[in-house]
Amino acid sequence: MFDWLGFRKGLPLFRSWQLNQHLKGDIEDVFEGIAETRRQLLTDWAGEYWGYMERLAGTIQKELAASGGFAGADAGRMKELLHMTYTRGTDFTELFVLDTGQQVLYSTCEKRSGTICSPDEPLYPGIVYSKGQQGGQWRPCLFGPFGDRVTEQLGPRTSSFHDKMTLMFLLPLQVDGLYAGLLCGRVPNDVIGDLIQRESGHVYPDSGDNYLFMAKPRLNTQIEPGTALSRSRFEDRTFTRGENLKDGVTTDWGTVSVQEHTELEIIFTDPATGQLHPGVANTIRNGSNLFVEFPGYSDYRHIPVIGKGVTFQLPHCPDMWGMMCEADLEEVYRIRSIRYRESRIGLWSSLGLGVLMAVLVYMVAQYAAQWVAATAAGLFAFVYAIAVTGRLQRRETNRIIDKLQDITRFIRMNAEGEGDLTERLPLASFGNDETKELAKWINNMIDSLEGIMLKVKLAAQDVMSSQQTLGQSAEETAHSTERVNAKMSHMIGGLLTQLQDIDTAKDAAADMRGTLRLLERQAAEQIAVAQFEVDRIGDKMDHISNRVNETNETIRSFMRTVDEIRGVLQVIGEISSQTHLLALNASIEAARVGEQGRGFEVVAAEIRKLAEMTRSSTEEVHQITHEIYEKAKQAYASMDEGTKVVEEGSQLVASARATLQAAGTGDLRKTKVVDEMVGLMERIAEVNMANREVSSDVEDNMTELIGAMSHVRQTSQNVETITSLLQQMVGQFKLTESRRR
Repeated sequence: MFDWLGFRKGLPLFRSWQLNQHLKGDIEDVFEGIAETRRQLLTDWAGEYWGYMERLAGTIQKELAASGGFAGADAGRMKELLHMTYTRGTDFTELFVLDTGQQVLYSTCEKRSGTICSPDEPLYPGIVYSKGQQGGQWRPCLFGPFGDRVTEQLGPRTSSFHDKMTLMFLLPLQVDGLYAGLLCGRVPNDVIGDLIQRESGHVYPDSGDNYLFMAKPRLNTQIEPGTALSRSRFEDRTFTRGENLKDGVTTDWGTVSVQEHTELEIIFTDPATGQLHPGVANTIRNGSNLFVEFPGYSDYRHIPVIGKGVTFQLPHCPDMWGMMCEADLEEVYRIRSIRYRESRIGLWSSLGLGVLMAVLVYMVAQYAAQWVAATAAGLFAFVYAIAVTGRLQRRETNRIIDKLQDITRFIRMNAEGEGDLTERLPLASFGNDETKELAKWINNMIDSLEGIMLKVKLAAQDVMSSQQTLGQSAEETAHSTERVNAKMSHMIGGLLTQLQDIDTAKDAAADMRGTLRLLERQAAEQIAVAQFEVDRIGDKMDHISNRVNETNETIRSFMRTVDEIRGVLQVIGEISSQTHLLALNASIEAARVGEQGRGFEVVAAEIRKLAEMTRSSTEEVHQITHEIYEKAKQAYASMDEGTKVVEEGSQLVASARATLQAAGTGDLRKTKVVDEMVGLMERIAEVNMANREVSSDVEDNMTELIGAMSHVRQTSQNVETITSLLQQMVGQFKLTESRRR
C-alpha cells in the first residue's frame, strides 16, 4: 500500500493524498503549465540571442566583403559593432570573433584579443562542430554547458548566482562564399537556471525545483544521460526545508553533495538503487513524464516527489535536453481545506456537546424531576452553542475573513496602479487551506507582474536610448539629405547646361555633315574628271608603251639585219682578197708566158683593180654598218630607258587612280564618321534627357525623403513622448531594482 515509503513515512502522506486527491487535475495542470512556460522561456530566450548573433554576423560580413576580409577591416568599427550588440544582449558577458586559426581578433574584453583557442580547451569541440569538419558544412552551434575560468573571471551581468559554467553561441562567418571565422557569444550557464527557477515567485517555495539534465547527448557525448545541466535551487540555498547540496544531503545510502556546482557534477540517480530516478528515466525514455499521485517517486535525495518532465532541443543545440519540474509530495498535498477545518470544528464541538450533556443529564436526573433535567439540558445546549460552538466558528470565520481582508488589501494596493510590487503576502501567516493557495498564486502573479514591469522598464529605457540614437541619426540623415538634395539640384543644373551644349554640338555636327556632303559632291565631280583624264593618260601611256615596245622590236630586227650585212661584207672581203690574189697570180703567169699572155695580164690587172676597189668599198660599207650598229645599240638603249620611263608613268597613273579611288572612299568614311558622330550626339542627348528625367525623379524623391525625415523626426519625438509616458507609468510601481529576472 505504501510501496517503497514504508508505513511510518507513508501513512501521513497517504492521508494527505486521500484528503486532497480531488485536486489531482488541478495539480496536473499546475505542473503542465510550469513545464510548458519554462520550456517556452528557454526557447524564446535562445531565439532572442540567436537573433542578436545573426544581425551582428550579417553586419560584420558586409564590412568584411567591403574591405576584402579581416586583413583590410577596420578594427575600431568591428569592436564598435561588438559593443553595440553586447549592450543590447545583457546576458552576454563576452562577444568575440575567431579567425580561421582560432585566434581572437576582436573582443568586448580587450585583454582577450590575440589569445588562441587551442585543441585542448573545452570549447574546441564546439568550434570543430560549427566549422563543419565532421559534417562538411558550416552551422551555428549552441555549445555547452562546459567549465571555463574566463567566464568566472569576467563575472556576471544578469545572473545572481555565478560560477565558471558556460554556454557559447557559435556562428560561422563567411566572405564571398568562403569560411572566414566564428562569431562567439559567451553566456554564464546560470542565466538559464535563473530563467527556469524564478525564485521569488516559485509555486512550491519549500521544495519546488526546476532543473535541466542531459537526455540524449549528440555532441557532448562525454556527458551521461541524467547528468545535471543547470544549477539546482538546492545548491544555492534558496529552498526553505531540508539539507543543501553544498553542505551535503544525507540519505541512508550516503551523502549527496557537490564540490563546485551542480552542472556536470551530479547525476540524478536514486541512492537506494543507483539507477536514474524514475522521473528522469521515464522522461528520457518517453520524451515526457507526468506523475502527481501517491506515493510519488524517489529522487536523488530518496524523498517522494511528483512533477512533470519534458525533453526538448534549443535552437542550434545538437544535444537533447530534459527538464524536470518537481515538488515534494508532502508540500503539494499538505493543504487542509476550509471545509475540512469547518467539519472538524463541527465534529469536535458536537462530540463535546454530547459528552457534557450526557454528564449533565445524568447528574441532574438523580436529584430532580425529568422536566428539570430536560430544561437544564436545553439551556446547556443553548449556552454551549453560543459560548463554545459559536466562538469557535467565529474564530475560524474571523481567521478566514482576516486573511481574505489581507489578500483584498494587498490586491487593492496594486490594483490602484501605484502598488508596491516588491511586497508579497507572508505565506507563513496563512494556514494550509485555500487562503494560502490563493495567497501563493497571488504572490506568483505579482512576481510575474513585477518581472513583466521590469522588462517593460528595461525595454522603455532601451527604446528611449534607441529613440535618442534614432533622433540623432534622423537629424544627421536629414542634414545629409538636404546636402544631397542641394548637390542633386546643382547636378541637375549641370545636366541642363550639358544638354544645351550637346544640342549645340549636335546642331554643329549636323551643319558640318551638310557642308561635308556638299564638299563631297564637289570633290567627287572633280575626282571623276581627274580620274577620267588619268584614265586617258593611262590609255596613252599604254599606247606609247606598246609603240616603244614595237620600236624596240624593229631596232632589234634592224640590228640583226646589220649583223647579217656585216657577215655578207666579210664574205665579200674574203672573196675580194681571193680575187686579188688570183689576179696577181694571173699576172705572174701572163708575164711568164710572155706576149701571148699580155692580154690576159691586162685582164688580170683590171680584175686586180676591181678587187681592190671591191675591198675598199667593202671596208667603207663595213665601217658604215659598224656605225649603224652602234647607233642602233644607242637607239635600243634609249628606247629601253624610254620603256622604263613609260612603265614608271604607267605605275604613276595606277597610283593616281588608286589615290583618286581612295580619296572617294575617304570622303565616304568621313561622311560615315560624321554621321556616326551626329548619331552619337543624338543618343547622348537622349541619354541626358533620360538622366534629366531620372534626376528630376531623384530630386522629387529627395524632396519626399526630406519630408519623410521630417516625419521621422516628428515620429521620433512622439516615440520619446510615449516612452516617457511609459516610464512614468512603470515608475508608479515600486520594483525590486536588484532583481535581474
